[in-house]
Amino acid sequence: MATEIRTPFEEQSAAARSARPQVRPRTEGWKQATDTDGRPLLQFASPKRGKPPVHLADMTTEEREAAVVALGLPKFRAKQLATHYFTHYTSDPAKMTDLPSAQREQLVQGMLPPLLTETRRLATDKGDTIKFLWKLHDGALVESVLMRYPGRITLCVSSQAGCGMNCPFCATGQAGLTRNMSTAEIIEQIVRANAAIAAGELGGDPRKGGQDRVDAERVTNIVFMGMGEPLANYKRVMDAVRLMVAPQPNGLGMSARGITVSTVGLVPAMLKLADEGIPVTFALSLHAPDDELRDELIPVNSKWKADEAIDAAHNYYLKTGRRVSIEYALIKDMNDHAWRADLLAEKLNKRGKGWVHVNPIPLNPTPGSVWTSSEVHVQDEFVRRLNAAGIPTTLRDTRGKEIDGACGQLAAAE
Repeated sequence: MATEIRTPFEEQSAAARSARPQVRPRTEGWKQATDTDGRPLLQFASPKRGKPPVHLADMTTEEREAAVVALGLPKFRAKQLATHYFTHYTSDPAKMTDLPSAQREQLVQGMLPPLLTETRRLATDKGDTIKFLWKLHDGALVESVLMRYPGRITLCVSSQAGCGMNCPFCATGQAGLTRNMSTAEIIEQIVRANAAIAAGELGGDPRKGGQDRVDAERVTNIVFMGMGEPLANYKRVMDAVRLMVAPQPNGLGMSARGITVSTVGLVPAMLKLADEGIPVTFALSLHAPDDELRDELIPVNSKWKADEAIDAAHNYYLKTGRRVSIEYALIKDMNDHAWRADLLAEKLNKRGKGWVHVNPIPLNPTPGSVWTSSEVHVQDEFVRRLNAAGIPTTLRDTRGKEIDGACGQLAAAE
């Protein structure tokens, strides 16, 4: 009988696996939706609901001009409206004194209909992190989180109401997908955040440390890590990105490099994103390098396996020259084993050097739950092994835990 030959890595992994417990993913306090075969349900298509009103941010420049003309005004008024919205961050007709007073209300109602109603706002003690709860026109709820860091201001935006990816550790996915958000609803989160910043509502010391940014007192960085799977709402997300980078007053005039688009691994959309020609930062939420665990942890892994997602991420680097981020939530005794750090390093290095950066994120602690953060020494060892293997790795700071505004905590409940 042939003798099984194991590589040194497999020998090490086998020993390591027996040395530490393996906690399996499971839902707690809620029932995971399943399909007819009993597998976690994946929702890629948005449920049919009433569409939000068409907004200036849903239109091209030509469409805005045509809409203004249809309201009986010359087309140059479209640029004035865009300037108020994208540069002064306002939809208040009282502030638009350069528009004819007799038609101002009608013009604003027709072009800048209300999209988000703020229903609650929570802030950290220092005031440098704010979580907004927004109600959409149809009653759907979404959240966004505004964070001040030294030298930059980051907004975590939502792209869907709810999420259809059904990951068992994420609060957003528990209710399933309500609907996709429109382009304008995504952009409105940024405009409203900029208005709050301009009004002095974001605490912290704006002069403290950091980069010398002329635009430091508006949102400088966007992360699509709020509610929803961005690449499942591909067209609207990309239209929003194009508006973010379009020069003012036709867009927000942001840097594409300050925009991060994340995914749990929708491979066809990842490949499409690489061909867009917009150099956004790309982040893959991997959370496990082995399919055995990732099948349970990230249900979409049943369609596209870990290696397929990593290949698509590497393709993004090859096409754009932009270094990719790997997001990895460290969960105690579930995915934080040293052998998994070694396996992750092996898989990333197999595709080359210098193309990737790993961001381990300590999962938000939940005492007594299977979903709790790794112990500090385990986190440190995980990071050490990746760095020792030549993979740049930085343990990420998670903001807003005390207001349920950190990664995986956005549940949008009134």
